[in-house]
Amino acid sequence: MGNEVRIMLEIKRQYIVSEDNKAVSVVIDISTFEKIESIIEDYGLEKYIHESDEEEPLDRNQALKYYRKLKESA
Repeated sequence: MGNEVRIMLEIKRQYIVSEDNKAVSVVIDISTFEKIESIIEDYGLEKYIHESDEEEPLDRNQALKYYRKLKESA
């Protein structure tokens, strides 16, 4: 895993509770969400790079380019 995963994020969160006071959702600020999203994307890219069927694994830039194409076609 990348270094980003090893760094603990301080996640400030607010809970949304049901009428019977059970937590049903959580709200986080957009900055924290973007950090989490970036970590997940980097993890996925790293995993894809290592699992590539090509003889040579993709480098990070090639994987990002491929990922963007996938995202655009979705």
